[in-house]
Amino acid sequence: MTPLKPLKPLKPHSRARWAGVLAVLFAGSSLLTAPAAQGEEPRPTDAELLAKCENGTKKCVFHPSGPLVETAGKRRKVGDEAYNCTPRLQRSGITWSDTVEETNSVGNSATVGTGFGGPLSLSVTTSFERTWKKSRTESATTFIDVRPYQVGWLERTPDLQKVEGTYELIFEDRFEGKRYWYVPFEATAPLETSSMVQRTRPMTKDEKANHC
Repeated sequence: MTPLKPLKPLKPHSRARWAGVLAVLFAGSSLLTAPAAQGEEPRPTDAELLAKCENGTKKCVFHPSGPLVETAGKRRKVGDEAYNCTPRLQRSGITWSDTVEETNSVGNSATVGTGFGGPLSLSVTTSFERTWKKSRTESATTFIDVRPYQVGWLERTPDLQKVEGTYELIFEDRFEGKRYWYVPFEATAPLETSSMVQRTRPMTKDEKANHC
């Protein structure tokens, strides 16, 4: 019987390579045998949480994170056009009405309930001594000078105030597993002021045919 030859010891670099292979195999077998982690319950949406503000909460407070900031709203055309079909400068009165509503990072208040408006308005009043209006409508008749064979119109830019902060909601009983919820929030609301500009341009052939 031929005696077995003793195995040659592995070289240092070979030992390191085999150790790496074993580690990979061990990790793979662990992933196969380990139970899958159960997913966490999805967080309620900000709209769902704010709909509970003063409608199921023990406490609902808005905490501003900085000062009120005044900003310009979106410029929009108001009223109808005024057409001058005469060879002389003509002054026309344009009657218009424009409504500006609160907007926020969650959606208009009608989409998330009306409860969260109170804490926001109260916080602005007490923190900044300013009125927070959810909506403002302005109507007027503005006179505009239109040159011969041109069309004129009005563009209005409302002034807004913007605030950023966090809603703190505390529930008497747990809501979706928690008693404390925090919702980042920012909103804009109309001020009492606005700016108006008059625009004119030459009428097109179709406009002359339809209006003159």
